[in-house]
Amino acid sequence: MPSWSIRSVYERTSFHRDVIEEVSDPELRSAYEHCRNITRRYAKTFYLATRFLPYHKQRSIFAIYGLCRFLDNLVDEAEDLIAANPVKRQETEETLTDWKGKLQKTYEGGGGDNPILVAFSDVLRRHDIDIALPFDLIDGVGMDLSKNRYETFEELYDYSYKVASVVGLMISEIFGYNDRAALRHAVDLGIAMQLTNILRDVGEDLERGRIYLPEEDLNRFGVTEEDLFSHRMTDSFRELMRFQIDRARSYYDSADKGIPMLSPDSQIPVRLARHNYARILDQIETNKYQVFTRRAYLSFTQKMSILPRVWWHTVRH
Repeated sequence: MPSWSIRSVYERTSFHRDVIEEVSDPELRSAYEHCRNITRRYAKTFYLATRFLPYHKQRSIFAIYGLCRFLDNLVDEAEDLIAANPVKRQETEETLTDWKGKLQKTYEGGGGDNPILVAFSDVLRRHDIDIALPFDLIDGVGMDLSKNRYETFEELYDYSYKVASVVGLMISEIFGYNDRAALRHAVDLGIAMQLTNILRDVGEDLERGRIYLPEEDLNRFGVTEEDLFSHRMTDSFRELMRFQIDRARSYYDSADKGIPMLSPDSQIPVRLARHNYARILDQIETNKYQVFTRRAYLSFTQKMSILPRVWWHTVRH
């Protein structure tokens, strides 16, 4: 059994300063602190998992997540204003294009004055991250400005790859791996997590006029958009949700094959994040597929309860 208790892990998570304070350069230290705060605020499950990484890997992941969250928030905030001011869509698209230019300069060696880019620039000095990945991310979050329906799973997969899998590919360069096949499974983990997000957030997305569930699947199970907006808990909807959950779990199963290919010091956090995210699907089932008015989530204690099994599985393999 692991030598730490739930309380000791909580304390390590709460008083998490050394990871930043060991950075000697004041500007870089401030930049990483900014990214750490973003991660801690918006990605509690993910932030918890990073606590089991070496400090230099934690900081790099904070920078990558900070970039991803900033771009995502940029679009989310614009969405709230577009209905009243259609010009806001064009302005946001131009801002995203501008960020591609900023990233290009960062890859060429300039960090800029944005703290996220300062931290990300430091990551690029240490790790080989293809510029196509953050560019794909920008294209993916930009899709939410003009697209709120998906006809096929193929379309949804493309979106999920851009907003989630590319994040996993960037982070994989931080984790390290001994077989490039790990990258294929990292893609599948990103797809699995994004599908989990979509199923968890069905109700919230409907409030924003969004339906991520593919139209072909709605038709297959006889569920209409009116059913969704009216929050009808029909047998057809439950069957649709079972199908979507099974699909997400198949991607988690594939992702499992890639975890042993990662550097040993990165396997526990990846398994912890993977299992806690997948357990959201279990919670949806426990809630009897009520995703219109209930948001499936795990408490801190529930998240930590999986740690002994994750640790044991990792040391055995």
